[in-house]
Amino acid sequence: MRFISSIVAASVILAEVVAGAKVPRAFGVPTNDGFPNPSPQQILDISQRAKGRLPDGATPTSLPPNTITALQLIAFNELFETAFFTSLINNITSGADGYQDAPSGALAILTAVQAQEELHALGAISILQTAGAFAPSPCQYQFPVAKLGDAVALAETFTAVVLGALQNANVIFGQDGLSDFVRLVSSVIGQEGEQNGFYRLLLNRIPSEKPFLTTVPPPFAFSALQLFVVPGSCPFPLSNINLPIFPTLATNGGPVALIQPNDQTLSFQADLSTSEAAKQYIGGDGSGLYMTYTTGQQQPFSVSITNVQWQGSVISFSATFPFSSNQMNGFSHGALTTTNNPSSLDALVQCTLAAPAVIQVNDSIL
Repeated sequence: MRFISSIVAASVILAEVVAGAKVPRAFGVPTNDGFPNPSPQQILDISQRAKGRLPDGATPTSLPPNTITALQLIAFNELFETAFFTSLINNITSGADGYQDAPSGALAILTAVQAQEELHALGAISILQTAGAFAPSPCQYQFPVAKLGDAVALAETFTAVVLGALQNANVIFGQDGLSDFVRLVSSVIGQEGEQNGFYRLLLNRIPSEKPFLTTVPPPFAFSALQLFVVPGSCPFPLSNINLPIFPTLATNGGPVALIQPNDQTLSFQADLSTSEAAKQYIGGDGSGLYMTYTTGQQQPFSVSITNVQWQGSVISFSATFPFSSNQMNGFSHGALTTTNNPSSLDALVQCTLAAPAVIQVNDSIL
């Protein structure tokens, strides 16, 4: 119980830590097992730690463009996750300050998870390489967490984002007629869901967050991942992945807002200097701008923004968070949009100026 209490307390300060209270150290992917270019024997060793092997079905020698982009996003994310869990394991095994209170069995669980993420990355990269498409290679990453509780809260948050993005990868694979990929990624969705149930239980939340998990458009997931990439550290242009990167939409002062399960007003901020579409709105009173939320499998819905203030190209505003009428338990996300109630996820992306606002409702079970 002491560990659960410390995690709950740590997750409350996660937004402050991520927002820059400390300058995080840069991390890379593991290299002691040959990753990301392991030999056959090293793949066997990784598989033993992961409790399973890579898929061994034939992969196509060419792929449609949208499927390539979806797989590139998956690979980009899995490389990040591999680095994250490697750094977390290192912190626990080295007895780093803030990481000495790991519960019994946590290290064995995280060791398996880290190897599983390596296989996820290797699988996506292999498919891309077989098809002759660009495959991302590791960047340097920053994990702005100061203790084990922070790390668990961050893992639960980025896994929720990934679970939402993988839903849309399956949509793309279905549209491109790649049923084998739908099956493959569905198995990964289940595996990531098993992980997040564990993290949520440690955070004193119901392991199964809600009946239908929140969907995340791929550009929103790609944008959110940039928070953890050391700028300029990727050995390739980010434009190699055909997805836009939106300006960060901070919520309640940080990139992750942990809030209570009730109706309330949230504060938001974004620097729109890099957004061509935002130029006509800079300095205005907020007319024509909306806060648009996505939660579960409900259609995106918008609320008005208020208290609009500008400091150059940086907009600050408030918006209501209508928890009760929409049952916004667990993870939801928001976007600053130029359309009221966009009709679909594609329409949401098209009218977005800044995103995603990452919102976690702390619906504690105690």
